[in-house]
Amino acid sequence: MSTSSNPLRDAQDRRLPRIAGPSGLVIFGVTGDLSRKKLMPAVYDLANRGLLPPGFSLIGFARRDWENEDFAQIVHDAVKEHARTPFREEVWQQLVQGCRFVQGDFDDDVAFETLKSTIHELDAAQGTGGNFAFYLSVPPKFFPKVVQQLKKHGLAEQKKGGSWRRAVIEKPFGHDLASAQELNRIVHEVFPPEEVFRIDHYLGKETVQNILALRFANTLFEPIWNRSYVDHVQITMAEDIGIGGRAGYYDGIGAARDVIQNHLLQLLALTAMEEPASFEADALVAEKTKVLGAVRLPKDLGKETVRGQYAHGWQGGEEVVGYLEEDGIDPASKTDTYAAIKLEIDNRRWAGVPFYLRTGKRLGRRVTEIAVVFQRAPHSPFDHTATEELGQNALVIRVQPDEGVTMRFGSKVPGTSMEVRDVSMDFAYGESFTESSPEAYERLILDVLLGDANLFPRLREVELSWQILDPIEQYWESNGKPASYPAGTWGPIEADEMLARDGRSWRRP
Repeated sequence: MSTSSNPLRDAQDRRLPRIAGPSGLVIFGVTGDLSRKKLMPAVYDLANRGLLPPGFSLIGFARRDWENEDFAQIVHDAVKEHARTPFREEVWQQLVQGCRFVQGDFDDDVAFETLKSTIHELDAAQGTGGNFAFYLSVPPKFFPKVVQQLKKHGLAEQKKGGSWRRAVIEKPFGHDLASAQELNRIVHEVFPPEEVFRIDHYLGKETVQNILALRFANTLFEPIWNRSYVDHVQITMAEDIGIGGRAGYYDGIGAARDVIQNHLLQLLALTAMEEPASFEADALVAEKTKVLGAVRLPKDLGKETVRGQYAHGWQGGEEVVGYLEEDGIDPASKTDTYAAIKLEIDNRRWAGVPFYLRTGKRLGRRVTEIAVVFQRAPHSPFDHTATEELGQNALVIRVQPDEGVTMRFGSKVPGTSMEVRDVSMDFAYGESFTESSPEAYERLILDVLLGDANLFPRLREVELSWQILDPIEQYWESNGKPASYPAGTWGPIEADEMLARDGRSWRRP
């Protein structure tokens, strides 16, 4: 029976093409925070929304001495505490039927054989059809070992008859270009490139996807989205927390590698790219790689890049220690907790327009935003006193936490005299739509199961990002040490001076 003649199918139901087919998910490192706070709740939320097949299966792999029932209880507790949607017993009872746990280390051949037999058992019991995604929620140093074990035990083989096996890899994708290329080589020896999904959870956020809708579904912005009207662009990801318990991961990596290489350069690419031919993955990647390939580093890295380290200060009314006093941090560490860089894009649309990227920990507040700041009017008929409080027009895309878009422009102040002042027009997701936005990991896990690679960085994007960042990291390594800034402020004064030399200033989000 054809789809159009199916009397049970509602043409208005937009969920139908987006429901995953028979499949399962294997999580390596299932005892970690990411799995407990994000992955398990996301799987439940997808099931609760009716987007997973009835026989969906979830396998946890870790060293803990757990039985299937123990693992099911861990998933249950994580779901109750962190799920976005309400807990429903009937949904949980269906989901728990496919929960299994495999105990072992990554070099344990017996454990991987057990994993193989567990997958076969679930194929028969749950009807997963041999379709499994392997989520590597583990430190990067274990990626090669896990992938090689999957190959050795025949778990990565793409079966004849249409079933699939996919690898899901969390950032960081290496720590420089050479390590990223080596990691890609190892992974692609086992999984075809189209079956490798690199997770950048920022691309799963509704507001990031809305950049494309804002730009390409409207005629309002495209005519002025270029060097003729845009003065500069600021992309900020600020955190108000320190490193927490991540000293072992963070020290030696730093803010630039942790955030700029992936999140912020992806936001730059989406902001600056040309309109793709379609919303298919290949078309999106083609335009993003053009932008990343056209990025030009500043000539003077000493003046146009800044790195910093938070010092003792006050955050949210509490006294906090500096980075070098954090547990597990070498007192002589030169790792950056703040990074700001100036980039330009050598193409017709953006030539001469600076893109300022900054990220940091222990800053004034938690916020991620893209601010497209426009040029001032070439001529003003008003006298200086009428416009002295008028700034530059700006379009601000708020990625988190107050998701939405703000447009800033000048308006006359009520009264008998002509006085023009900045006002804002605001769109907020929470006010304009009744349904809440899904968590990024919900969207990304569903896309993995569907084989939809739109929101996942491809190999070439990762390599181009490292080509941009590597020269900066090498310069920092051999020149001085990070500037200090008090916790709770907006970064080192050197970052303000960097923009001041261009006659600009950072936005205060």
